[in-house]
Amino acid sequence: MKLLKHIANLGYGSRKQVAWLFREGRITDAAGEVLYADDTPTHDEIRVDSEPLDPAPGILVMLHKPLDVTCSKKDRGRVVFDLLPPRFRLRDPVLSTVGRLDRDTSGLLLLTDDGLLLHRIISPKSKLPKVYLATLAQDLRGDEVANFANGGLMLESEKTPLLPAELEVLGPREARLTLHEGRYHQVRRMFAAVGNHVDALHRERIGGLDLGDLVEGQWRMLGEAEREGLFGS
Repeated sequence: MKLLKHIANLGYGSRKQVAWLFREGRITDAAGEVLYADDTPTHDEIRVDSEPLDPAPGILVMLHKPLDVTCSKKDRGRVVFDLLPPRFRLRDPVLSTVGRLDRDTSGLLLLTDDGLLLHRIISPKSKLPKVYLATLAQDLRGDEVANFANGGLMLESEKTPLLPAELEVLGPREARLTLHEGRYHQVRRMFAAVGNHVDALHRERIGGLDLGDLVEGQWRMLGEAEREGLFGS
């Protein structure tokens, strides 16, 4: 791929805008030598305004999503892409959330521009465990652990029973739930099916990944070992 197109695809601007960066001498190599559009440096050698290029396509990002932020690029309110560098909105291939967390759910959210990886993560065949911490409006009755584990619970308006899920009771109104599928608003609908309501919901883990020391609103790139560890749980 030609250098100008490569930089444009990383979100640094249109091809016309990137051509202007070349003319201004703002694209250099690691030693500070000015690069031209017909040069062929490696990705890691390229600098824009003396800063390394954003990672090449194939990235996997972990974000600690706060409440009141939506997994969208077009919502009128605050969106997850507001928490990332502005260029990330313009990448080609596009950066997409891996599934969604609704506005009222916080926690671990993955984003990638790797379509094959995205589908591998969300595929029902992967049965990748997702762990949620739920705070409930009412005390647990005591039969929820068995109801969720038996693999026969039906959600309203659906025709296929849920896969078995593991519920750990942490308190009268607090529980940790591990799912192996990803249906629409599944955690909230599961508790509604047993006569309760979720007041607060937080995703702690996906596969072998947890948030570690990321605080709300922070993000970081995941390396190859972490990518493989995602499926190692």
